[in-house]
Amino acid sequence: MTVVVVDYGAGNTRSVRAALTHLGRDSVVSADPRLIADAPYVILPGVGSARSAMTHLEETGAATALRERFAADQPILGICLGMQLALQASEEDNGVKGLGLLEGIVVRLDAPRIPRLGWAVVEPWGDAFYFAHSFVAESPDAVATSEGLVAAVQRGSFLGVQFHPEKSDAAGLDFLESCLSLA
Repeated sequence: MTVVVVDYGAGNTRSVRAALTHLGRDSVVSADPRLIADAPYVILPGVGSARSAMTHLEETGAATALRERFAADQPILGICLGMQLALQASEEDNGVKGLGLLEGIVVRLDAPRIPRLGWAVVEPWGDAFYFAHSFVAESPDAVATSEGLVAAVQRGSFLGVQFHPEKSDAAGLDFLESCLSLA
């Protein structure tokens, strides 16, 4: 099974691909709508600017392919910014329209220290994962939290996580493997 890691001109594609390789999975980085549509599993990675990511996704046709994939109930994992892009809108970059796969918005993190960096437990899962973010989701599709903040959202075939499984050692690799085993 070849996993498509969506290319939006930035992101943590190298570390996501390294984690997939560690799990024995083939992967390709692409914004090609045909590859996104036909892949058994797609990962929308994190890191970068919401506006530039959405612009790239719209210009390449990847945004339409992701929306169609979601409508067809084909699996997509969103990581950090990738999760945030799946929501309706973000406050980042003075406001950005998202993919609209899930309900909710992304707001600037209200915390003593921004960005929020480091390890934190995700409830109710009970495992600690690595976080690095300045914005956070507010969504009725939340399925897990960390320190009172949305850590995961899910609707239909889309699962999004605020943390970085590819940087979360054994717990992150186990999480990725469990996601891929559903494809």
